[in-house]
Amino acid sequence: MEDAVADKLTRLAPDPARPVLIAGPTASGKSALALEIAERQGGVIVNADAIQVFSDWRVLTARPSEAEESRAPHRLYGHVPGDCAYSVGAWLRDLAPLLAGPDRPIIVGGTGLYFSALTEGLAEIPATPPEIRAAAMARLAAGEQAAMAVELDPETRGRIDLANPMRVQRAWEVLQATGRGIAAWQADTPPPLLPLAQAQPILFDAPKDWLNARIERRFRQMVAAGALEEARANLPGWSPALPSAKAIGAAELMAHLRGEIALDEAIARATVLTRQFAKRQRSWFRARMKSWPVLAPAEAGT
Repeated sequence: MEDAVADKLTRLAPDPARPVLIAGPTASGKSALALEIAERQGGVIVNADAIQVFSDWRVLTARPSEAEESRAPHRLYGHVPGDCAYSVGAWLRDLAPLLAGPDRPIIVGGTGLYFSALTEGLAEIPATPPEIRAAAMARLAAGEQAAMAVELDPETRGRIDLANPMRVQRAWEVLQATGRGIAAWQADTPPPLLPLAQAQPILFDAPKDWLNARIERRFRQMVAAGALEEARANLPGWSPALPSAKAIGAAELMAHLRGEIALDEAIARATVLTRQFAKRQRSWFRARMKSWPVLAPAEAGT
């Protein structure tokens, strides 16, 4: 990155005392920028990716490697067992001590909801009873995502990403547990933990063709780096109902290990799913983060 990053840091992250927020789609190079900032200016890198919190997938979720973690402090990566549900509320609770700590946080990830909850506030929705969560996970595993979406209240249905199973599951759970739609709960949102004006936000806006080319290369690189061995280690206790099973490519690699599809087909399917996910991310960021300063990946030397 070198000179390009140094120039961008001067404009986008001039104050080493203020938190930095780096959002962007998968494979855009945002984690490399976070590491560069940490090494040049100091700070602790904090995960803002809903899948990278799980302990059972490092390679497949593109969590920082052990070598990268040795270059700067990293927090909230792989700290949740793969069979435990984890919410944006739990992430905020885990993040709060880091915001109050001695090291400047550099918060990086691709989960837009984490950033909006952090900078805009999060509704204080009661915890979901275990039996309702179990029912929701069972329905998703049975392929009933569309039916669950239909059962939501109209206001919530018009607000959330109905193609995202995690969002549908969460909204369905809230409605079943409280009798009130998640949109109504969100209307009573308390003040944010970190108002955007008190942070230094950076949004990676990756061109479609540039990003798709990186995605095409990255999944094969993951397989070469050990993603298949990682999947083999997870195979005995793996279930599509596990919270960590939402990692893109997990189901496809499991299908290959069970002899159902060839490895090339698994890679091709996972690549398509990753492209679709990145498209949803880019649309979300552009709609919800219009006030964030934009950084093109090429400008960051990635």
